[in-house]
Amino acid sequence: MPMSGHEIKDSDGMGDANLESATLSDAIAAEVEAGLGAPTLAAALEALLLVSDEPVSSAVFADFLKTDENDVITTLTALMRDYAAADRGFELRQTADGWRMYTAVTCSDLMTRWARDGQRAKLTQAALETLAVIAYKQPMTRARIAAIRGVNVDGVVRSLVARGLITESGTDEASQAMLYRTTPLFLERLGVEALSELPAISPLLPDIDDAVDLFDAMNAS
Repeated sequence: MPMSGHEIKDSDGMGDANLESATLSDAIAAEVEAGLGAPTLAAALEALLLVSDEPVSSAVFADFLKTDENDVITTLTALMRDYAAADRGFELRQTADGWRMYTAVTCSDLMTRWARDGQRAKLTQAALETLAVIAYKQPMTRARIAAIRGVNVDGVVRSLVARGLITESGTDEASQAMLYRTTPLFLERLGVEALSELPAISPLLPDIDDAVDLFDAMNAS
């Protein structure tokens, strides 16, 4: 019986230790989540990469997440290798401007078919308006397009890029934001050979020039 009592005592002690360990783990997890807004640094970086339309530097990530840049670089490198090893349909690349998600090179033929044949559904009104702004005032940044339309256009721009109707065209010298312009496919779908064949802008978008001038003036001040 004494031995049995001894065993119960050890068991109680182990239970306390396990409870303390679990509590400590929960506390650490809560602290990490409170600082990052995500369960892990890898999860935080993945979330940010998915909503970034332009390359983001490790320094920007580190500053935003309030964490060490070396940890960010290590985590991004590990993610890049993991995606490549898993034969994903997307890949993480490091460019001169930073890190960004791209569709995998191995899926390039698929993406071409999708852009040309896989999206026959009509464009939404938002997409048509955004496309018109880009067509007449290209190249344009997302910020300038949004200023003209008065709404966020990130999702619409991504959709138009996926359809092959617009494409990236360098960066704006002042803001370093990505510029977008229409593609040959856009002209093909309209049945014209050059942008000069588009109808006059005034009847369609009478206030577009004023909106662009106002946006430029606000950013210059």
